[in-house]
Amino acid sequence: MKQPEKRITDLDSLVEELPPEERELAGRLFEMVPAVGRMEVPDGMRGWVEKTFGSVEAVLEQRIMRITDRITLEGTLFNELRASRPFDAGGGSLSLKEGIESTKGDPFCRPEEGTPEDVFGRVRGKHCTTASNVAKYDGFHGLIVFDEHDPLAFDVEKVVDYVSVALEWLRKAQETDPEARYPFLMWNCLWRAGSSVVHGHAQVTAARGAHYPKVERLRRAAVAYAAEYGTDYFSDLYKVHEALGLAIETSPEIARAQVSGFVSLTPAKEKEIVLFGPNLGEPLRRLLADVLMRYTKHVGVSSFNVAFYMPPAPPSEEDWSRFPTVVRLVDRGDPGNRTSDIGAMELYAVPVVSSDPFQVARFLRG
Repeated sequence: MKQPEKRITDLDSLVEELPPEERELAGRLFEMVPAVGRMEVPDGMRGWVEKTFGSVEAVLEQRIMRITDRITLEGTLFNELRASRPFDAGGGSLSLKEGIESTKGDPFCRPEEGTPEDVFGRVRGKHCTTASNVAKYDGFHGLIVFDEHDPLAFDVEKVVDYVSVALEWLRKAQETDPEARYPFLMWNCLWRAGSSVVHGHAQVTAARGAHYPKVERLRRAAVAYAAEYGTDYFSDLYKVHEALGLAIETSPEIARAQVSGFVSLTPAKEKEIVLFGPNLGEPLRRLLADVLMRYTKHVGVSSFNVAFYMPPAPPSEEDWSRFPTVVRLVDRGDPGNRTSDIGAMELYAVPVVSSDPFQVARFLRG
């Protein structure tokens, strides 16, 4: 007999069915608060509700689940009505391709002439070259400009090269200023993700003094967790996601390198995936590239953010011994949709997410 599909709004029941060790870990890491939203639908709205949601009954009682990571205080609200909607996995539209094609010829298409270079020069890879960002976030703020104009025209080898070039840029930045030891790498793909230039590119910064607040907050949470429970936060986090069926499938070689990932129970926004490993070596780079390929081809994502949380180059005053390299990916929605996916709830309270992590995991498995 076929087992019913798991749903995020049933997470409290799913956790209760776990083996004792994983159930205890889930309770330690996550607070799960279910709620039911009720309403009355006037006769004049019934036609619109049926057309939009399938039936009036579907909206009369809506199961809602709020999940909070007790250690980091990251959390997410899921609504059964929103999370049960199937999402399009078509992989992009002709209009998007035409839109990307129409922007060819921008300065990033000729970076040697159209972009400035950093004080230490450029770093060149097989598939990209670096530039200095004109309007900087920080003292050292560079660009990884892809040879391919189309930001979605990547493969595993290209992604590996983009990250390799970013790491060499960071090495040169610290060589220029040894105090610029706190690295941050990000990839905003298309305008929905905050990219002002369509041409494929990533960004990299090297900060002085301390890491950026959200990275430092995660480090402190992991250190406090280890002090209280005598175990590793990131390992325990992975165990719970794996027990629930949310782990990312990897090759034996990548697994042996202690590189892993999962679809997050507390996503910052739609379809968030978290990867981590001991460093940003080739196994983690290849897993990232493989997941991005699945993300865009199986799940239909076209606009996304990728953020890399990396420990600083030594020496540093803080304890980073329990902090791996963490890579976070999130879908930013249809580039053709003019409605923002971030509002006051996301900025000041808690993210509201429509995609069900269990459904995302099923799509990633292809």
